[in-house]
Amino acid sequence: MADEPLVLGIETSCDETGVGIVRGHTLLADAVASSVDEHARFGGVVPEVASRAHLEAMVPTIQRALKEAGVAPGDLDGIAVTAGPGLAGALLVGVSAAKAYAYALGKPLYGVNHLASHIAVDQLEHGPLPEPTMALLVSGGHSSLLLAPDITSDVRPLGSTIDDAAGEAFDKVARVLNLGFPGGPVIDRMARDGDPDAIAFPRGLTGPRDAAYDFSFSGLKTAVARWIEAKRNAGEDVPVADVSASFQEAVVDVLTRKAVRACRDNGVDHLMIGGGVAANSRLRALAERRCEDAGITLRVPRPKLCTDNGAMVAALGAEMVARGRSVSAWDLSADSSLPVTEPHVPGGEPAEAERGHGDTHPPARSHTHSHSHSHTHSHDHVHELSKGNLYS
Repeated sequence: MADEPLVLGIETSCDETGVGIVRGHTLLADAVASSVDEHARFGGVVPEVASRAHLEAMVPTIQRALKEAGVAPGDLDGIAVTAGPGLAGALLVGVSAAKAYAYALGKPLYGVNHLASHIAVDQLEHGPLPEPTMALLVSGGHSSLLLAPDITSDVRPLGSTIDDAAGEAFDKVARVLNLGFPGGPVIDRMARDGDPDAIAFPRGLTGPRDAAYDFSFSGLKTAVARWIEAKRNAGEDVPVADVSASFQEAVVDVLTRKAVRACRDNGVDHLMIGGGVAANSRLRALAERRCEDAGITLRVPRPKLCTDNGAMVAALGAEMVARGRSVSAWDLSADSSLPVTEPHVPGGEPAEAERGHGDTHPPARSHTHSHSHSHTHSHDHVHELSKGNLYS
């Protein structure tokens, strides 16, 4: 275990400041500072509020993770950070912090993909991923089916949402039911007392001519809202538990049906489910039953690792180090629309693992521009000041 890469991961794609530390496939620390309560009164995530919350939480959360893991900053073999996709301002806070720590410590930097990180985190729970792995990622911003022959370099999108993501639909239906924000946990809780067959809500994109692996939840959300509106206009009470259960069943029915089909069509006998909605109890139960019937092995991390966290970023970063992937350059930037086909953002320099991950050389400082000059002046004074300020 001592020979496995020790990596710190930073996640700031949305409203949670996550810092995780892993050694190989072993989780040492998972510190999270959430700003969800600050967004609740707005009924959704406000990007500027999220960015400011990340700024305030970043250093204390990193210090908490280091203390929990029992490691010193200088012990790290690399620093990984979510470079995208996500909220641009929120991502920028994490990327800037990661670059500062990597520079100050002289450690390699890895800008990684948020979605690929959601797949990699399962290694902390169930060991190395089978290759290829089929992944169903469901969250407030994403509903995707991905085939990953190699989580560090080859992730292939098979299908995604064409409108609302599953988690987004949960939030919007919860708002119509006056259940508050976020909607996923409260609808899951209310549904336990309801009848999933009480209301026949539609299953989007499940017809014979529809895209086999794409998702659509906008029509479902609208159907639920109109059903509730009709009840209220008629002066009748809305059966919140039954609505919650029937809506939830419509979502997880489509998700699991398409995921199992993707596995069968592509000859894959493992299904991994990740993302915040993977914490949903009904999704887990139905996926387990359908996978068992189809002879597919189901892998779902524990709920805390399904939501956004730094551990998932560290897990993917550790895999990058172990497999000798190239490090990111100093001009690494936040990319709010980073495609999942790019599991990480390389900088062209050989990874630390190729030289032995105990080296302390920072990533390549390539700043070539189309201007008539390049940025070649020294930043050594910044380096020394950063060390003193961060760890004094």
